[in-house]
Amino acid sequence: MAAGPATLPVGQVQPGMQGVAYTVFAGTKPEAMEVEVLGVLKNVLGPRRDVILVRLGGAKAEHTGVVAGMSGSPVYIDGKLVGALAFRIGAFAKEPIAGVTPIADMLEINELDRSVPPVAVASTGSAEQVAGAASAGTTPDLEAYRQELRPIDTPLVFAGFSEEAVERFAPQFASSGIVPVLGAGAASGTRQPEPFEPGSMVGAVYVRGDMSITAACTVTYVDADRLLACGHPISQFGQVDMPMSKAEVLTTLASPYNSFKIVNATEPAGAFVQDRQAGILGRFDRSPEMIPVSVKLEAGDRTRQYRFEVLNNPRITPLAIMVTVFNALRSDNQYGEEVTFRMRGAIHVNGYPDVALQDMYAPPEANIPTAFQVALALGSRFSRIFGNPYARPQVAGVDLAFDVLPERRWARLESARTDVTEARPGDSIVIEAALRPYRGERIVRQVPVRIPASVPKGTLRVLVSDGDTLDRMRRMTLPLGRQLELGSTIAMLNKERVNDRLYFSLLQPNPQALVEDKVMPSLPLSVINVMDGQRGTREVVVLGESAVDESSTPLDYVVVGAQVLSINIK
Repeated sequence: MAAGPATLPVGQVQPGMQGVAYTVFAGTKPEAMEVEVLGVLKNVLGPRRDVILVRLGGAKAEHTGVVAGMSGSPVYIDGKLVGALAFRIGAFAKEPIAGVTPIADMLEINELDRSVPPVAVASTGSAEQVAGAASAGTTPDLEAYRQELRPIDTPLVFAGFSEEAVERFAPQFASSGIVPVLGAGAASGTRQPEPFEPGSMVGAVYVRGDMSITAACTVTYVDADRLLACGHPISQFGQVDMPMSKAEVLTTLASPYNSFKIVNATEPAGAFVQDRQAGILGRFDRSPEMIPVSVKLEAGDRTRQYRFEVLNNPRITPLAIMVTVFNALRSDNQYGEEVTFRMRGAIHVNGYPDVALQDMYAPPEANIPTAFQVALALGSRFSRIFGNPYARPQVAGVDLAFDVLPERRWARLESARTDVTEARPGDSIVIEAALRPYRGERIVRQVPVRIPASVPKGTLRVLVSDGDTLDRMRRMTLPLGRQLELGSTIAMLNKERVNDRLYFSLLQPNPQALVEDKVMPSLPLSVINVMDGQRGTREVVVLGESAVDESSTPLDYVVVGAQVLSINIK
């Protein structure tokens, strides 16, 4: 491997020093910017985490200011690498003033990736030099900038997405530490013969295929095996397995609020393996493992299919699935808002049964877009799969198919009744349920329900409800803060009810226990007392009521509502 770069330690950086930084304003070739050192902000990011404050010069830098996508641009003084542009000063700044992450901090990322030999870092300088830099970093002029310092935005480029999809999920990306920057671009997948060099653009890929999401920043350092970029984290995930791509800049758009680069991701170039406080590290010899996703839409005699891959990451995968599926469903605008989706499919997890996906979605009374309901439901399933603390799931793929129905197939349960108030064990009773569809005629269903022979004398409650009511009741019984292991989580997901059926649950006042994903109804009091004492060591929940039987009837409507009937068992 080639020797490491000649570096200038932060302890030797003095106010007034002149240097040069490199970044791409258009195309793929880095261009030079003048740099003047203003001083060093000591411990601004934490203990021994300094930031070098600089002023950029040159016609382009003075026109655009500090640009989103510029983070990672290498800064040199006397031919020695000082660090990477990584921070800006607030918004609407009149001068292009930026913060630089020292190169020594970025090279430390290599120590976290043991597959790469460490790079020697130059001495931090004499005690007098360090003291001089410290006093320079605490002058009143520099202190005024400390509170306004924030990371330069990393453009998050959405290709193949509607403006609605990006806007709807922007807050979720922001809560995960990723802020979409207004702009355009497309992951073309075309070849880019130019090699990486300090100042080149690089892409970190979250989604690729028929839709793509790529974060773009600038390369700080590159050798035969790896590169360092950004100068700050994208999301500070730590160890990652994220596709890395080359990138080109279509243009740099100047803005008084936040200038940004309009970027295209081009050919794959390995994988990022570390995402840390001082930057990200990519390896050229890695091939990341992505999750293949297939989404098929069938509307009458028309079929449309999307294929793409998403990053396998506990924080990003649920969000990436949500925004891509939402975007795919909203792309079929044949029926407008009056549309119902009938979903089927599976999540394939290596070493475990498939997570079955079967449900029906229609706009409720609140007029939430149907596609958003689907996205939330899928995101919840993925969050529960990735959220277990015992095993890292290896998701092998996701297959989804949707029947697109040109109407709002939604119905509320208005009433439920039976013509008997008493029954004996083994009897069959008829429950009449009335439902009111959206702008439709009242639906009445008469459903026979058999009383189990084992039911004791006393009051039997009959819960007539939608499937979601039963699933919520079950989820609420889990101990607060306790999570199931992956196998039990998948088993629980596969036991959830579909929402286009009406359910009839028979409940009797005898205690039952839930042990992880298993139900133990009508237990003797002595057994309940033993199991109740195990609450602190096992996933045990003791309830005062047992579900002795459950049946359902299909309706081909999304059912909402619940009613409770009481029957005296003689």
